Amino acid sequence: MTRLIALLLIAGTAALAGCNTMSGAGQDISKGGQAITNSAEEHK
Repeated sequence: MTRLIALLLIAGTAALAGCNTMSGAGQDISKGGQAITNSAEEHK
């Protein structure tokens, strides 16, 4: 029973860390796209 609880806690922690990582990556990609758009607007 203790092993099952430990396994569930580890899996839950990994899932939450993965969500934060993907959210951060999405924000970085979005900021990169905005920078490219702004640069293109400036050089029309």
